[in-house]
Amino acid sequence: MKAGDVVYLTTAASVQFLRPIFVRVIREVPERHTYDGWVWVEGYELDAVGDAVARRELFVMRAGVRLLALPVVPSEFVKCRPARRGAVRVG
Repeated sequence: MKAGDVVYLTTAASVQFLRPIFVRVIREVPERHTYDGWVWVEGYELDAVGDAVARRELFVMRAGVRLLALPVVPSEFVKCRPARRGAVRVG
């Protein structure tokens, strides 16, 4: 896993994910020693539209982490709106 990857975490990654979540990876934390096959990951939990809602530090089994790409869905603040048409006052 590298920065920017989007992963899907279920109980295959850890029993703490009874409710699966999507996470955008910030980094793996190599200075924390773990059991073989497990890793600490820092990342942002994502909501249904792909916006970050919480920063998390997660202890997960590497074999249970699923890498994937979320479809890019712009939030309400990013959507383009048509330009207003009408008279323009100058001066």
